[in-house]
Formats: sequence, C-alpha cells, structure tokens
Amino acid sequence: MRTAAGAILLTMWGSLPASGQRPPTGQRPAAAASDTLLPGEWRSAGRDPGLTRFSPLGQITTATVASLRPVWSFSTGQLRAHEGTPLVVGSVMFVHSPFPNAVFALDLSRPGAPVLWRYSIPTTPPPVAPPTGCCDIGSRGLAYHPSGKVLVPLLTGELAALDARTGREIWRVKNADGKSGATMPGAPLIVKDLVVVGTAGSDYGVRGSLTAYDANTGKLVWRAYHTGPDSEVLIDGPVNSQFPSYRGRDLGLTSWPGDAWKRGGATASGWLSYDPESDLIFYGTDRPASYLASARPGDNRWSSTVFARSATTGHVRWAYQITPHDQWGYDGSNEYIVADLTMAGRPVKALVHFDRNGFAYTFDRLTGQMLIAERFGPANWASRVDPNEGHPVVEPRYAQGPAKTPGICPAAIGAKGYEPAAYSLSTGMFFVPTTNLCMELTPGAAVFTLGQPFIGVTIKAGFGPGINRGRFIAWNAATGTAAWQIQEPFPVTGGALVTAGGVVFYGTMDGWLKAVNQTSGLELWKFKLPSGIVGSPMTFLGPDGKQYLAILSGFGGWLGLGGNGAYPDLSRTTNQGGTLFVFGL
Repeated sequence: MRTAAGAILLTMWGSLPASGQRPPTGQRPAAAASDTLLPGEWRSAGRDPGLTRFSPLGQITTATVASLRPVWSFSTGQLRAHEGTPLVVGSVMFVHSPFPNAVFALDLSRPGAPVLWRYSIPTTPPPVAPPTGCCDIGSRGLAYHPSGKVLVPLLTGELAALDARTGREIWRVKNADGKSGATMPGAPLIVKDLVVVGTAGSDYGVRGSLTAYDANTGKLVWRAYHTGPDSEVLIDGPVNSQFPSYRGRDLGLTSWPGDAWKRGGATASGWLSYDPESDLIFYGTDRPASYLASARPGDNRWSSTVFARSATTGHVRWAYQITPHDQWGYDGSNEYIVADLTMAGRPVKALVHFDRNGFAYTFDRLTGQMLIAERFGPANWASRVDPNEGHPVVEPRYAQGPAKTPGICPAAIGAKGYEPAAYSLSTGMFFVPTTNLCMELTPGAAVFTLGQPFIGVTIKAGFGPGINRGRFIAWNAATGTAAWQIQEPFPVTGGALVTAGGVVFYGTMDGWLKAVNQTSGLELWKFKLPSGIVGSPMTFLGPDGKQYLAILSGFGGWLGLGGNGAYPDLSRTTNQGGTLFVFGL
C-alpha cells in the first residue's frame, strides 16, 4: 500500500521460509522436448509468443460450458499474489507460487495429478523475509524451452533453468541486485535458444534493463538499458522518425536533468511478446523515478515506452513513448499483443496495447507508426493523443502540481493493470479486464537512498465515474471502439482467455471465475473461488483427450494489498489463498 509519507510499503503476514529441492522418485512422464506447440499445450505466459491467450481447443463451447465442474485442485502452500498461468507440456503441468517461488511438476496422467517434483529457492541459509518489492511478492509465471528446460524467475533477482523431467537445477544466474530494490516478478520469454527477462524496481530508482541469456548455458548474450546513452540503450539509428521530438542522439540522457537517468526507473516488469516473422521482441517500460515530476523535468526517455528490439542483437528497431514525462505513474508495461488486423480494408501487421493511462493503442508493429489511440475507460488527464507529435495532450488541471491534485482518472493503478487481455483469432476481437478508479496526488519529498522507496508523492485512490469499480470489455482494435462491456463491482484483476469454442474466461477481484459468449458478452457460467483472482485462466488437453480449464486463485498484488483505500468492502467477499483449480466437462 502507499503511505501518507509517499513510500510504498507491503504488509507482511509473517516470514515465508524457502524449502529445499525434493529429489524425484519413481517413474514419471517426460515433458515433451519439441519445438512444436501442440494445440492442447500451454508453454508460455500467453500460450504463443504473440501473447494472444487464444486456445484452438473447442470441446468447451457456448453450448457445453455450463457443464464445467471442478475435478481436482492443488494447494501451493503459499498465500499472496498468485499471478500468471500454469504451463502444460505433454502430460505434465508446471505450477508456480509467489516468493519463495516454488515450482511444482504435476503428473496429469494420474488421478488428482500427484507431484512429480518440487523446486524452491536453493538459498543457504534461507531468507528470513521476502525481498523488497513494490507490489507484493508474486510471480507472473514460467517459460518452457524445447530442450526440456523450465525457466524460473526468482524474485530475489536470479534466473534458474530446471530440468523439466526431474526438477534438477541446470544453471542459475544473477540478473538483478535485490539490495538495490530490483526484483524479477515477470515471466521470461523464449526466443529460439534465448531466454529474455526484465526487472522490476522503478519505485526504488532501479535503472531498467532487458537481458537475453543463452537458454542452454545461462551465458549473457545481450543487455539493453532503458535510460542513458544510445550505446547502452542499444540505439544505433532513428527510433521513430515520424515524430520530430524523437530525433537526435542520446535522448535517454539529455531528456533527464543531470544524472537523474542513473536512478530513473523505466524497468521492464511486465509481459514480453515476440513476432517470429520480423524477429522483433515487444515490451514496455515502467514509470520514471521518482513519481515527483518537478524533480525530473523533460520527457524522461525511455520510461513508459514501448520498445521493438531485434531478438538476435537486442538493438532497437523502433520505440514510442506512451506517456512522456509520466506524472501519474502509468507505466507502459502492460502486454503488447501481436495481431494481424484488417484496417480500412487493408491488412496491417499490428501491435495492440491497453495502457494504464486509459488509452488503447494500435501500432504498425514493423514501423512503430501509431495508427489508433482511443480511450477504453475513464481518462481525463489527457484530451487526446496527437498523431502528428505522438504526445498525449495533457489537461493542465490534472497535471501534477505543487499542491494536492484531486480527480485524476485513471488512478496510478491504471485503467488496466498487469492482468493480460486476450485476442480471438476467430473474430479479431480483444477481451480486456479493466479498472475504474481515480486518484488524488499530493507531492512530497523524493530523496534517493539505495534499496529504499523513491516515490515523492502520496496517492489516494477512489471510485471512478459510476458505481462499478471494474469492467470487462470487448474491443475492436481496428476501429478503436468497444463492442460490449460487463460491469463489475470491483476492479477486474484476473486475465482473459478466449477459445475456439467461442467462450471467453476471466477472473474477478472478489473470486469469481466467469465464462461469457465472445460475441455478445452474455454470461454462460461462473464459479466462486475461495480467494480473489489475480492470475489468468488457461486451458489444456489432458492425456485422456478431454479439454480442461485451470486457474490459480490467490489474491494480492498492488490492487490486492489495499488499492490505496479504494475498496474497504472487499474483505466481505474474499480472503487470501493459494490454490490451483482445474475444471472439466
């Protein structure tokens, strides 16, 4: 939660001791070592590298979904934010937990899916408390490499590669310095023989970067920073020549006062996507540090920015700063979904993004041209996004001033947070969990101390327009318009899943897992879980040939740790937890 002093503090419910690795015993199915993603598998955060969260499975349909029932469950033994999704490779499911980042391999070929092996942080002595983090101690997931490795980001700042068959640690590298406030909650991205990871820690003045390692050896291949000189950001030419303000060298240095870029945040804590056709990685950077805008005049590049980088070299193909001189803490780190759209009768290689700032963006993913920027929720801080300058047109009364600024929409939590949207390859529609909160900003003092919160403002969130604090919407990214919406009493904190059966699934803050018709938004089925949902549903084909639905239930995250006082009534509807639920027909 955010305190009156302007710092970020997390309420801890006791220490979480790490446990050692348990050696595997007996016979077990091997996770398939193949480059081919089978229709019934889920090998990465968004199922495919483009983060569509679309499944081609069709047994669960609009006609059959009402028959879904829970068939088994599994406790992770941990509370707090259970983000991300399980993975399914062959007949094995891989499940992750918050810190201390345990990983479980479950045997789907046996009733109740017993544990094949368990892995947790091999630290001696075990840590007595979780590492520093801005927004809980969650993990957004794992990734699977076709050589038979499970890649595990550890919140402490390390990346581990495990043998998918046995759970044995093959290699482990230090990617971030936890003492500085840098952590690793984000899911890795696999690109051929590379594993790509970012860091979190903008709220601690951590200088952001993205790093690629050799998936077989753990050797560093390239690292790109997000602030500082072009040589370290890996810029060697124009980044977006359509905008005059993007011209010039070393903008990641000159757009900051003095050496503020060295502690300027712009970490990469969100989702990573990839387009095999162009060999480009797409991702966004977090807010600039500190929140106190008067302490860092300028555009503060490349914070709150989308990057397109060559996966092979890490060099920038193009960049676009979503919120220049971000005064509201909006970031740019929500997912960027790779989609081929038809716009005004012509095919477009698109990249679609729903930002915390309340605008939905459609880009040409090959050139970085901004094609559409339209509101998808209440957003009064800017009147529009200027297509010629690439800048949002800021409403002066909602800019951060020397005194309290009330009524800013959306809140820093965002019109949409880390919970990912889904894209239907059948209909071309996007399905988006959203939040309806506004905020009051009060400036304070921002003093940088290594490993301590570097904030400088106090944030108080409250209801947005209307009586509902969340919506789930269907969005047409080719036109920048919503097709339908579902009002929710609380922010929609669970991610979305869409299937070839025409069903969209999503989870709510108060613990409902829901299924709706992708065409109309009509509710078809729902099930109440014991803890609020901040993870994302996934679906897989079991060894018995039947389609199943799975989701992690376990409340937490920034929204879950209080949301700056926006929903004191939540305790009447949900509680902490940490359980995997699997449903079948």
